[in-house]
Formats: sequence, C-alpha cells, structure tokens
Amino acid sequence: MLIDAIGQTHARAGDDARIVCLVPSVTELLFALDLGPQVVGRTGFCIHPRDAVRRVPKLGGTKDVDLEGIRALAPSHVIVNIDENERPTFEALREFVPHVVVTHPNAPEDNLALYALIGGIFARETQAEGLTTALRERLDALRRHRDGRPSQRVVYLIWREPWMTVSRETYIARMLELINWHTLPATATKRYPELTEADLRALAPDLCLLSSEPYPFREKHLDEVRGLCGEGCGVHLVDGEMLSWYGSRAIDGLDYLARLGDALSGQVA
Repeated sequence: MLIDAIGQTHARAGDDARIVCLVPSVTELLFALDLGPQVVGRTGFCIHPRDAVRRVPKLGGTKDVDLEGIRALAPSHVIVNIDENERPTFEALREFVPHVVVTHPNAPEDNLALYALIGGIFARETQAEGLTTALRERLDALRRHRDGRPSQRVVYLIWREPWMTVSRETYIARMLELINWHTLPATATKRYPELTEADLRALAPDLCLLSSEPYPFREKHLDEVRGLCGEGCGVHLVDGEMLSWYGSRAIDGLDYLARLGDALSGQVA
C-alpha cells in the first residue's frame, strides 16, 4: 500500500499524471525518478535541477502558493510537505485536486519511504530502488564510523534577526547526529527555536554552523557569531541544501556531511 505522511492511501497513477510539486527537494526527486515530463508546476524555490525546471511554471512560494494558477493547470496530483506548506493550502487544494500527496521526512532514513511512495505512485519503482541502494550505502558507511568521531555540541543557525536554530526533532539535527554532532539546545518547545545573544553565549557550543539557507549567511557574519559563541567555538559556513534537503539530494548530502565531519571535528575557532 502507498500511504503518505498523514495516512492517506494512494493508488498507482496513470501515465497521464500531471504533477504540481510545492516542495523544492521533492521537485528535484521527481526529476531524478525520470518524472520531469509530467511535472507541470512548481514553486519559485524549486530550483533543482536548474536547467530542467526552467521550463516548469512557477506557482508562488511554499507559503504563498498561487492556488488559481494550480487550478488552471488541472493537475492530477499535487505534492506538499507538512513543514514547508501551510495547512490552509492543503485544505484548499483538496477541494479541486484529485490527489494531494503529503510528505514529511524527519530523518535521513525517512528518504527510503519517500522514494518508495513517490516511485510507487508514479510507476518508477526501478529508479526508486537505485536511489534506495545508494542511500543505504551512505547511511551504513556513516554509522560504521560514528563511534570513532568525537562528540560535538553544535548550534546550527538558520536565521538572523532574530537568531534561529533547529531542535533535535528536525531532519537537520538528525543528519548531524549521524556524525556524532548534537544540536543545542538539547530540549526545545519549538522545532525552530529563537535564541537571544545571551542564549548563544550560555549554550557555549563546540561548533556553530551558519547555513546558506533560508538565511543567506556569508563570510561577513563569521566574526559577529564568533563574538557571541565564545572563544572556544568553531564558526563555519555550511551548505544548507546539502544538510536539509531530503529526496535525491540526500545521497550527496550524506557524502557532504562525511567530508564536513572530517574537516571540522575537533576544530576550534
């Protein structure tokens, strides 16, 4: 059975399926599964694969979706995500789209179910199996070497003014756990908690990682953050797509994570 993140059961689609995807990383996955010709709409944040998506109409952002634009395209399927898209958008889409597929990977291994779901719905099981094999190999390799890596306490910043980070319940935090990096704060009431400057000082992390998205941290921010996190903290820019995008990019993301761990484990500012 093909069951999505909210328990909806989906039948196998026909060859004439018309897909709108409102999730950047899943749009990339659709192309990796050889479904590009059936993708008829995307968000402005769906930017990979760059050359291929240029022909696909943009339908607003992940939060400000162009519902009338989607209606005009008459898709058979729209793919959404619990974190990326708003509940009212989902409810509105169900009024006129035959199939709204809900995704919600919360850990790297959740990509295995995502590949099976999308591949199964759209008859791309062979391509999905190829991605599954590649992902399993990367996961197994990281886990074999995890115990040999030093444990690091990490603040992963995703926004500035206010400072925002990720809780341990997020996909990003669970990615970092694969190399024995543990995000701070250890507990949080929100998935993406705000931090004051005093909070950053008090957390005293070993590493502070500045993501390239959604806030575009640059070299100019390094000294500012070093001043807040303390003398013993290593502050580094990281590729947010590689550490937060699921789907097919997760395979390269795990390779990137392994290299990052080798480069930064044990480093200080």
